[in-house]
Amino acid sequence: MSIQQTPARASASSLMRLGGATLLTGLGAGLIGLLLTVLMHAIQHLAYGYGSPNLIGSESFLQGVSAASPLRRVLALLCGGLLAGAGWGAAGRYLPARVSLAGALRPPGRRMPLLGTWVHGLLQIATVALGSPLGREGAPREIAAACSGWLCRQLRLSARHSRILIACGAGAGLAAVYNVPLGGTLFTLEVLLSSFSLEAALPALTSSAIAALLVWYGLGDQTPYQVPHFSISPSLLSWALLSGPLFGLSGHGYARLAARARARAPRGWRLLAGCLLVFLLIGLCAIPFPQLPGNGKGPAQLGFGGNLGLTLATSLLLLKTLATLACLRAGAEGGLLTPAVSLGALLAIVIGGLWNLVWPGTPLGAFAMIGAAAFLASSSNMPLTALALLFEFTHAAPDFLIPLACAVGGAMLVVRRCAPASNGSAED
Repeated sequence: MSIQQTPARASASSLMRLGGATLLTGLGAGLIGLLLTVLMHAIQHLAYGYGSPNLIGSESFLQGVSAASPLRRVLALLCGGLLAGAGWGAAGRYLPARVSLAGALRPPGRRMPLLGTWVHGLLQIATVALGSPLGREGAPREIAAACSGWLCRQLRLSARHSRILIACGAGAGLAAVYNVPLGGTLFTLEVLLSSFSLEAALPALTSSAIAALLVWYGLGDQTPYQVPHFSISPSLLSWALLSGPLFGLSGHGYARLAARARARAPRGWRLLAGCLLVFLLIGLCAIPFPQLPGNGKGPAQLGFGGNLGLTLATSLLLLKTLATLACLRAGAEGGLLTPAVSLGALLAIVIGGLWNLVWPGTPLGAFAMIGAAAFLASSSNMPLTALALLFEFTHAAPDFLIPLACAVGGAMLVVRRCAPASNGSAED
């Protein structure tokens, strides 16, 4: 005689499994973020010969690259190109086809292979540590999402709950590596699920908070960017309102170029040759411009602190854009979040510097913060997440939300006009 569960008991059992999976997803994403962060710092210190015995010290990657010899910079980038070309070439040939995060979330929901996703993520972390201009946040997002999908299969969660938990894993991975629990939550809801329902919001917030807290205990409460207090002025508000649409156009155009470069990436031996050539050129450019290697955190920090002049910001804006797109076109992989923050800050310094010639008095760092938020929002189609990330990245004063929101709003109006049918980007 078989005993069947009543609908109420089955629903309670499903919710209990969802709650347990949420806790495990947060813990798993936190451990993944912790592991990848330590690994990245270890490779950076080995490649450029800097750092403390504890790996997470006060010396930044930009300081380490600047102190390294020109030959060491070129050799580190060459190693990055060799690893990128050989690694992704071998992965494409010998491992199961990669399933992107968007592919896993889009019905009917394809399964992300664990081994292939781990290899893909570790390659991203290693190449970014060696100087790739792409972002490191793609790796923890993808790995945590793949592990969350595996967990959902083991617990036999429904397709609806599995989709929520996979997205939560990705958001928690982002929260872990950047210490941004609110940003990770909003990324899950706004970008990945396009839903702010209570059923999705509670697991998203819980998993992101657990992941960020775990890394906080492991590595300390680190703020990615140190930013001075900026006062709001009529000049800054006027600039934010007028420049928003320009950041919308540039961010949308950059996203389209990046997607096109990814789609045309080569395979086989051409991937190795392309990566070696592109990384070599970046290494040569890093001799006069040590700010170029890496995901862009260094230039963004210089911009927020007001330590970049108009000439250097213009040069870095051009070089950083070309380097990022060239890496994608060559076949290297990585995130676009931190590069977008960097490009937005650099573009804002250029535009803001010209604005100060007409209406002087605004610090360049204030322009940089507003431009970073607007460019990130428009290039990734995630206005709420971008605002949250900039606040958690910098711990800015609450009143600075006014100029940030003005610029982001103007940027998103342009994006909606250019691509009204676009949904958020999960970075295929």
